[in-house]
Amino acid sequence: MQRTELGMGWTRRRVLARGAVTAAAAVGASTVLATEAHALPVVDMEMVLLASQVDPPKANTGLTPGASAHVIEVERALNAKGLLTSGAVDGHYGTSTISSYAAWQRSLGYTGIDANGIPGPSSLTALGNGRYTVTRAVSTGSRTDTYGGRRVNTRTRNMLAAADAMLSWNLVLSQGSYTSANPSSAGTHDGGGVVDISVTSMTTTQRWETVRALRTVGFAAWLRNPSQGSWPYHIHAAAVSDPDLASAARNQIHDYYFGKNGLANHAADDTPTAYRASFTWWEKYRRA
Repeated sequence: MQRTELGMGWTRRRVLARGAVTAAAAVGASTVLATEAHALPVVDMEMVLLASQVDPPKANTGLTPGASAHVIEVERALNAKGLLTSGAVDGHYGTSTISSYAAWQRSLGYTGIDANGIPGPSSLTALGNGRYTVTRAVSTGSRTDTYGGRRVNTRTRNMLAAADAMLSWNLVLSQGSYTSANPSSAGTHDGGGVVDISVTSMTTTQRWETVRALRTVGFAAWLRNPSQGSWPYHIHAAAVSDPDLASAARNQIHDYYFGKNGLANHAADDTPTAYRASFTWWEKYRRA
């Protein structure tokens, strides 16, 4: 082929130059193919958070639909760090994975709620360095935000505002987040994402409609009554997939996911069917 081109007036210099360009193009193409072949897996933080709430209370190592492939990548990274045994790399975000992830968070210098074994965007990204990339990151925002004078994080505040906008009455919080002031709350308010809402001025229908609005934007929410514990009528709400949830609140998300009441007896959810909503979380609700 080169001879034919030379016979048509191509000089040796032009042929060598063309060959160099062709070779460079071939190298570039092979590099792209190699990059594609070695592309890092993608870990969906939303799905990992979902599994971290739903999986631990299970009696077995059942997987959360849609989440296990993402959990496995996290577990493989923990195993590579020497923090999780190979036998626990199974796609089930159970207590072993929580303990191992908490150890990873502590190794980064995190303490308290930041070392709760539940991924935050920074620790999850750091763990995946060279192993996976993170998509759909979830952040709480500021932990010192407020709603109606009660402390909440920014994510919770935005969720409450969205639910409030669906109603013709206002949400009044009787308890916020990041507080252990009320022993009857059993530690659910120790972290973020959890609030209690006063229903004193609401009719029965308004109470249930408020539960539905809260569930619609991504809360696990129930109307509590005095027969269930030492408390007045109120609505208890825990923000699904809040990275700052205390362990007791995460267990309530597990109950809600499986149609239970979030109380110690794990009874069936007593919310009337007309006021229920599909299981969701804030980021998924916003996309919809």
